[in-house]
Amino acid sequence: QFSSSLAGMLLEVLFLLLGTVLIYFLLSRKKEETLPFREGWWGQGQKPDTEEDTSIRPFKVETTEEELSDLFRRLDQARFTEPLENSCFHYGTNSLYLRKVVSYWKNQFNWKKQVEVLNQYPQFKTKIQGIDIHFVHVKPPRLPEGHSAKPLLMVHGWPGSFYEFYKIIPLLTDPASHGLSDDHVFEVICPSIPGYGFSEAPHKKDFNSVSAASVFYELMLRLGFKEFYAQGGDWGWLICTNLAQMAPSHVKGLHLNLASVTNMGLPHLLSILLGPYLPRLFGFQDEDVRRMFPFWKKCLYRILLESGYAHIQATKPDTVGCGLNDSPVGLAAYILEKFSTWTDIEYQHLEDGGLERRFQLDDLLTNIMIYWVSGCVVSSMRFYKENLQKGIGTQKHERLTVQVPTGIASFPNELIHTPQAWAQKKYTNIVSFHFMPRGGHFAALEEPELLAQDILQFVGKVEKEQLWRKK
Repeated sequence: QFSSSLAGMLLEVLFLLLGTVLIYFLLSRKKEETLPFREGWWGQGQKPDTEEDTSIRPFKVETTEEELSDLFRRLDQARFTEPLENSCFHYGTNSLYLRKVVSYWKNQFNWKKQVEVLNQYPQFKTKIQGIDIHFVHVKPPRLPEGHSAKPLLMVHGWPGSFYEFYKIIPLLTDPASHGLSDDHVFEVICPSIPGYGFSEAPHKKDFNSVSAASVFYELMLRLGFKEFYAQGGDWGWLICTNLAQMAPSHVKGLHLNLASVTNMGLPHLLSILLGPYLPRLFGFQDEDVRRMFPFWKKCLYRILLESGYAHIQATKPDTVGCGLNDSPVGLAAYILEKFSTWTDIEYQHLEDGGLERRFQLDDLLTNIMIYWVSGCVVSSMRFYKENLQKGIGTQKHERLTVQVPTGIASFPNELIHTPQAWAQKKYTNIVSFHFMPRGGHFAALEEPELLAQDILQFVGKVEKEQLWRKK
């Protein structure tokens, strides 16, 4: 009897220990799933002892005659190198087309008019973690009865700017006037990433995507938004992903038009090797197979061909940046090449890079002018070094999953395709994944209506099923 009661006591202790270990594991695991908020000081010198000024100040883009005369002088003095015969855009921006762009820039492009276009939406600045953050904040002109506007943070990337969203903003803030459903109406907040456009550049090293997510999290709270949606492509994809990892109780839904997975394991390798032959085994759809295979040609070779800029910017951004910041023609050549190839890689076979097939020259030059007048190209390129200098797969956020309801709009001409089967490992709560019928990397500027429709249907799903409450 004594031995049986002792055995019972030991069993109880064992169960208690196992229960404690299990509870500790579950609690610590849950804790690890949230990305820590990064409180930084990115201003000049030491952080002052005084409280930071949290006021929100109106901002307008302005231009001066001195700025314009300096620009025209530099454009007049540009030196061009003759392209190789029949080289099109295979060697980068073709200088024959570049001459036409520069001629248009000097003789027809009206920057003062474009400044008015930029100022059509309310813009502001506020100081966060020591630097001025610029953002556009557009509220709906009208709301259907019984509706309230849903805050939507939209984040751009490189070499884009907040201007990328100017064509999609009215579709989201006033969908009914543009033939879209007004079941959900947004107020849109488009910040400039620190070091881009009219946001002040960090004065310290190590400002990465987690830092940017922390700054934008503070921005949204300062604007009074306890719950909001986030949307992004390019660097906006990573910043919004980090924000969802950092504040899952505040981000109601995450919508992406680019989704990349950096932690690749054995299942990914097997799916690359066997995916073309056994696609269903790896969760691939026919469109995944069409976009990804043969893998060496459509993925590996394409990355090698198109990632030289990223290697430069992730290692020595200031060196090449000096030249771009000094030459508007050099800056245009560097940026236009990305708007060509990333919109459709086949455009490299065209002498004009296909740039005016999908974009208006005024829009392309407005984006370039934002980089030129703000002098931000060097600081924008540094973001690559800050995010990549420690190596791919080494950061905590790369190991963490995203629990927030996620919608992915997969555009066919995006440089790298991520199938839902891969994305699901990172974004564990994908409620909407759509193969878009057309479009490339700069979706908001290139295909604003398609992107707006996808955002609206995604938010509709999240709201109808109250998915954010089930995270």
